[in-house]
Amino acid sequence: MAQVSMTVRLDSQLKKQFNELCNEIGMSANTAINVFVKAAVRTRSIPFKIDLNEPEAENPALKRFQEFRASVVADDSRPEMTLDEINEEIRLAREERKRRKQ
Repeated sequence: MAQVSMTVRLDSQLKKQFNELCNEIGMSANTAINVFVKAAVRTRSIPFKIDLNEPEAENPALKRFQEFRASVVADDSRPEMTLDEINEEIRLAREERKRRKQ
């Protein structure tokens, strides 16, 4: 399947912390984001809690997220990721970590 690039803007300190965390887990940031995206597509949800108790006025991104989620729920053409595919992503990440340590 064809690969594409995606650009994400992060605070530099947050990116550093994320890279360090991913390294501790044994995967690259790229692999971690791929695992996240595949889990979100497979489950058709964000794979962590989003607190809806926060007033919308304090969290304008929440409304945009809810609108996006509604559009995803309406689109049932998205493929699901199997457990084998998730495990393969983890296996590849571990292999990459071993290669970097050598």
